[in-house]
Formats: sequence, structure tokens, C-alpha cells
Amino acid sequence: MKAVATLTGALALLTLAGTAQAIEGGVSVGEKYTDVHVGLGTTTPGFALSGDWLRSDHDGNVESLGLGYNVAVGDIFLSPGVKVMSTNPTDSKDGYAVAVGGGVRFPVTNMFNVYGEYYYSPDSFSSHLDDYQEASGGVSFQPISLVDVRVGYKYMAMNGKDGRKDNVVANGPYVGAAVHF
Repeated sequence: MKAVATLTGALALLTLAGTAQAIEGGVSVGEKYTDVHVGLGTTTPGFALSGDWLRSDHDGNVESLGLGYNVAVGDIFLSPGVKVMSTNPTDSKDGYAVAVGGGVRFPVTNMFNVYGEYYYSPDSFSSHLDDYQEASGGVSFQPISLVDVRVGYKYMAMNGKDGRKDNVVANGPYVGAAVHF
């Protein structure tokens, strides 16, 4: 039943993101974590759909499905959105979280961009967590339109509820690359 609900939700979000033009997929690697992500419409104005799987070497993993709306304001690209996540912390109960946040991307030159994003989920939007926080920022280099190389810093924390352990899934610099179609 859970798989059917997830598939139905993903298809509904994909329908909303039907006007999107670009598909991307990539991997980011930090010292103690790995993040695999895919996106539809994440680099074009309008609706965007994204998916992430982040695994920590010591503190569990988080899977997410996000829906956003990208707005170009001059050269600045604003991306408010919402993410639905499955949280699987080490030494604590699995749960879920619904986080609200957004991102911003600012071109420095034709090939370099500065970017950042932040998402937050309070206790009332999650299970087995006091709160969930995710922040990242960095610089991206796009030598050709199909390839994007990133260097940045990522912080992702799941603060346990009712005396459960806090889990910092990501906290450190990363290097990543993505391919755009």
C-alpha cells in the first residue's frame, strides 16, 4: 500500500511538473556522506520535481521527494519549495518529515554560479523528530551546458524526540557533479 501511495504521489507531482524542460542527475560526496539526486525542471522557470537519497556513514539516511516553483528575478533564480522525507536515523525510530524552504542561485559569470538552500521541518510536521534542518551552499562550475561541477558545504540534522538520539547526517564540505539533459 505504501508503494502504491508513493507511486501515485510521484505521478501527480510529475504531472504538475509537465512544463519543465530539463532533467538532471548527479552525485555529491562528502567526507562521511553521499548524496544521489535527480531533478526535473530544477534549472528552468516553473514547477520542479526533485528526489534525493543521502546516506551518512554513521547516522542513517534520508530519502526525499520535493516539489518547488522556480522564479527568475533578473539574473537571480529563486526556488521556494516543499520536501516530503523518509527519515531513517541510526539508533532511533524511522519516521517522516515535511520540510518547507527554498533555494537561490546567482550567476557570477557565464560558467560560475553561487547557490544556497535551506529547509526546515518542525515537530508538528514530522514523526519521531523534534525538528529537521537542511542547509547547503557553494559554487557551481558549468564548463558546458550538459555538465555541472559543484563544491560546497552541507548540513543535515534530525533532532530526536522524547530523549532519542540526535543524528547529524551531513556536516561538511562536498564535491559533486551533475549531468543535464
